[in-house]
Amino acid sequence: MKFYDRETELQELHRLDDLSHSVSQFTVLIGRRRTGKTTLLVKAFEHKKYLYCFVGKKSEQILCQEFQQQIETVLGIHIYGQAVRFSALLNEVMQYSRQQQVTLVIDEFQRLMELDESIISQIQNVWDQNQNEAHIHLIACGSIYSMMKRIFEDRKEPLFGRKTARIVLKPFSISTLKQIFHDYNPNYTAEDLLMLYAITGGVAKYVAQLMESGCKTWNDMIQAVCNPSSVFIEEGTELLVGEFGKRYQIYYSILQLIANGMTSQSEIDSIVEKNTGRYLETLETDYSLIRKMRPLWSKPNSQGIKYHIEDNFLCFWFRFIESNRSLVELGKFDLLAKDITQNYPQFSGFVLEKYFRQLYGEKPDTTEVGNWWASDGKNEIDLIAIEKLNKRAIVAEVKRNPERYNTKLLEEKYEKIKKNLHGFQVELMGLSLKDM
Repeated sequence: MKFYDRETELQELHRLDDLSHSVSQFTVLIGRRRTGKTTLLVKAFEHKKYLYCFVGKKSEQILCQEFQQQIETVLGIHIYGQAVRFSALLNEVMQYSRQQQVTLVIDEFQRLMELDESIISQIQNVWDQNQNEAHIHLIACGSIYSMMKRIFEDRKEPLFGRKTARIVLKPFSISTLKQIFHDYNPNYTAEDLLMLYAITGGVAKYVAQLMESGCKTWNDMIQAVCNPSSVFIEEGTELLVGEFGKRYQIYYSILQLIANGMTSQSEIDSIVEKNTGRYLETLETDYSLIRKMRPLWSKPNSQGIKYHIEDNFLCFWFRFIESNRSLVELGKFDLLAKDITQNYPQFSGFVLEKYFRQLYGEKPDTTEVGNWWASDGKNEIDLIAIEKLNKRAIVAEVKRNPERYNTKLLEEKYEKIKKNLHGFQVELMGLSLKDM
């Protein structure tokens, strides 16, 4: 798949790289697995000479051998002996950059802690000793969000306060997703687009996997997922184990419950049989895998909080693949495809709501977007998009089938929140598949 979007991130990387000719820059690039971080960096520096160090699951000695060889090849310098400390090689690069600007990408940076936690302290020492005289753009790229956040944002960690820029790479926007799909299938339908959004959420690798596999319709995508060789089958497990490690099981259970409609803490607590408040907070603040949803205009300590999985793929994976693990283990992928086909319409109703909230949230004048429900959990309004500066708002009901939209019912619900939009020009509408 060709390179799409990312103009903002490319411009920022180029700006920081230019700055590094006069002042050292330490950029932290974070994003979930498969969002295209490495592809972005390759694109950003395709026309210049730069160092690239991938931290794989290997010993520090092997890592140093590979890194040293690249330093000598790219920079044209000779390092006497064989380095066995990563920090020693970083020091060589920073010393060199006192005379010549260097761009250094360290990919999967968080894995350095797995080799030896003291490496981070050593890097901090080398950086502090050299940064004032060096002309280096050091880019630490990582896909384990929690570990990258800990390394650079925990006050107790050595590299706290050292980063000079932070870039968070998110999945593709809806407009980009449409552009990609149009390039592969100009005749795609709304149902096709919704399935692509439901499975991938705009994650670059997943989109590329489906497009390059020739998926042009929603049914093609189901067949691609329900295939014995499909990368999607075990992707959820790999993603979660990578983030949680040994603490995998409890977080896994909570996410599975949320994916299956248990969206309040009380519901989750009753099944897990323990207070999950701390785990829910960690999933939201440290891992960014779930989001706490409150009705618009509610107070921070109000009741009626709902939790939703932020990641579209994980939501889809828990609902259809992991819940049918027995079918996967028995190799009955035809039955898995049948289950998705039968139950997807109901599941996709929530996905469609999320789609429109994201779509309106991406509009340039939107200042706030969300939904609303009464304290009793009833009278829910699916979408409220506010343009505070223009004094305009959209209040909408989202239905797969436009014929199910009830104008009178939405008007009655709107009366309950009308006071919060006093002075605004408000448009009430129904949104459906045909509006995608």
